[in-house]
Amino acid sequence: MNIIIINGPNLNLLGKRQPEIYGRISFEDYFKMLQQKFPQHTLQYFQSNVEGELINKLHETGLSFDGIILNAGGYTHTSVALADAVAAITTPVIEVHISNIFAREEYRHISLISKHAKGIISGLGLKGYDLAIESFE
Repeated sequence: MNIIIINGPNLNLLGKRQPEIYGRISFEDYFKMLQQKFPQHTLQYFQSNVEGELINKLHETGLSFDGIILNAGGYTHTSVALADAVAAITTPVIEVHISNIFAREEYRHISLISKHAKGIISGLGLKGYDLAIESFE
């Protein structure tokens, strides 16, 4: 299976940003572990802090990949355009959040993306990405 992980704003700071919430490992290091754990899949990774770049990547991969794992970060709660991009593609999307968005600020309880996603994983740390990959098997 060809699966891409798309991470949104501030997730380039994993391992440095609020380690009590997001952990102490960079996503690049974690991604190497995912590739070793799931050698039967072709895994790709893309991160951007720019909303339009995330939309472009969804358009680029959303009609040809077997699965997309999307952590849209703060755009989850604000971006109609990103939600529209997920709705427009045929590749199934699993929405992932490292923290439990429902245990945080009230504005984080709303996801504009969820209704277009195959499923959502929230609050299980980086393990959520593992589970998302397994959900495509």
